[in-house]
Amino acid sequence: MVDDAAAIAAVRVEGWRITYRGVIPDAYLDAMRVEESTALWARILAQPSGDKRMVFVAEDDAGVLGFSAAMKLAEPKFGVNAELTGIYLKPQAQRLGIGRKLLAAAARACLAENAPDMLVWVITQNEAARKFYESLGAELMAGQPFSWDGLELHETGYCWRDLTALIVACEGH
Repeated sequence: MVDDAAAIAAVRVEGWRITYRGVIPDAYLDAMRVEESTALWARILAQPSGDKRMVFVAEDDAGVLGFSAAMKLAEPKFGVNAELTGIYLKPQAQRLGIGRKLLAAAARACLAENAPDMLVWVITQNEAARKFYESLGAELMAGQPFSWDGLELHETGYCWRDLTALIVACEGH
């Protein structure tokens, strides 16, 4: 799995550059480096399985199409026990059901760690992600300002209180 770090990083950087152009300054997006993100993902993927991080990759013969990442929280947030920390797909892999499969994989892994619910934070202007989560039954939790790498942004939190229902919703579309 550590071998996937560079491919995961490339999907993430491309996803940010496409999704957040016009929301996050171009200079920041253009300065994102796959190499830096690869180092981060290599550390994440090298962690022992006991740290409760879960990463799933979708691939075809050409390589990685997308990934999802989740983790069981050490302490619940907003009464929720797990967090979807990321889900990204290459543009050509979107709207094919791959995102739902990656989300369902993350939900199953959280359930296996005795986390029956999961939250996700999304930059508020990311309407496509918000609609995706809402279409799968996510309930709006909160909105809040946050700082990311020196940028002042706003995020919206959603949660699924029943991961079994989320899995059914993912498989039913």
